[in-house]
Amino acid sequence: MKITTLIENRASNTEPGLASEWGLSLHIAFNNQSILFDTGASGSFADNAKLLSVNLNSVEVAVLSHHHFDHGGGLRRFLELNSKAKVYLADVPNGECYVRILGLLNKYIGLDKEIINEYHDRFEIVSKPTEILPDVYIFPNILSIHPKPIGNKQLYLKKDGNLIPDDFTHETVMAIKDNGKLVIFTGCSHNGILNMVDTVVKEFEGIPIKAMIGGFHLLASPPFNFMAGTRSEVKNLGKSVLDYPIEVTYTGHCTGKKAFEVLKSVMGDKIRDLRTGACFDV
Repeated sequence: MKITTLIENRASNTEPGLASEWGLSLHIAFNNQSILFDTGASGSFADNAKLLSVNLNSVEVAVLSHHHFDHGGGLRRFLELNSKAKVYLADVPNGECYVRILGLLNKYIGLDKEIINEYHDRFEIVSKPTEILPDVYIFPNILSIHPKPIGNKQLYLKKDGNLIPDDFTHETVMAIKDNGKLVIFTGCSHNGILNMVDTVVKEFEGIPIKAMIGGFHLLASPPFNFMAGTRSEVKNLGKSVLDYPIEVTYTGHCTGKKAFEVLKSVMGDKIRDLRTGACFDV
């Protein structure tokens, strides 16, 4: 399985011509299948795909991890470039997605409000675990055993003119079964990385996890590099991840540089960072 990071917050350290932005988009080549996981914040992921020799027209399915612009902002560009792939996602939130910045400014951070209506035949809303391709699964209805990230406290749904905390029922996790092992894709993990993993493990009990890829949402105030939670709390989270049969974790985007360094101090070579243009095999 080959993973290509089409776009991420940080610029490529090998390909200076690639765009970077606050967002995430991954391409997965698996068993002669082409999968797109998230589309970043704009159409820039598609420009990068061309430079990275990833043919978006050949993508068979796309998955949207949740209804935030930094993961679905490039949907329109993708749907224009690819005329056949279905886009799988959880149901729309029960309100409009907003962030409150520094307690002062409320900003809409949801998807283009018209895109699902315009391309309604291309979207597949999932409400239960679904196998979208052979050995490729997505899971809505994330378990809620462990606490959700503190970084969520600035994220809201606007309903009837009022802001209420986002419950993130619009988030999914994807898992691919490859040679008797799992690879888990978490997007932002607004429901909590441990809850995301537990949701998959419940369905595939006893199957080891070859890799986990996605953000931990440990940034308190994006795009500022403030860590959500204390150093001790982040260390304990890293220790908890080590309790699972996960061989390696790739993380970036909403994890944040400071939190990554703390996680690295606990997880060592079992955690690696993502950046725009990074290609790796798992």
